[in-house]
Amino acid sequence: MTKLDRHNKILKIIKEKDIENQEELVNELQKEGFIVTQATISRDIKELKLVKILSSDGKRYKYSTRDVNENITLDKFLSLLSKVIVDIDYSGNIIAIKTLSGAASSAAEAIDELNWSEIVGTIAGNNTIFVLIDKDDNVKEVIDRLRKIVDTQIGENIKELG
Repeated sequence: MTKLDRHNKILKIIKEKDIENQEELVNELQKEGFIVTQATISRDIKELKLVKILSSDGKRYKYSTRDVNENITLDKFLSLLSKVIVDIDYSGNIIAIKTLSGAASSAAEAIDELNWSEIVGTIAGNNTIFVLIDKDDNVKEVIDRLRKIVDTQIGENIKELG
């Protein structure tokens, strides 16, 4: 099998599966009959210009191509959230998110587009978003995932869960 065959197979694999590291990619290629090493995969990743993006569940990172529209859109939403969220708090199964003035509507749309199963819906005002979570037990996880997206921007502003 040629290098082109291997590159095409890599692109197919990362489109179909959330591949988090080179070892997983080596294993998937070996299942498909390719004889590869981690060093080969490392070079392939550079040649294909693969990047790591946050997966749609917001819990981990995966390999992706730079030119996939849905990934670009997701990256834009994640970037928006990291820039406009200034505080996160909660009561029961409702998360209250404070944003920069006028940014709540766009941020709520970005949160909706994440398609996280725990989020029932959002309501936005001028600078506040209410996020309805399906169960009280899921609130901490959703806040942690939001924190992962925006932690470098707001750091200590997010209130610690008690």
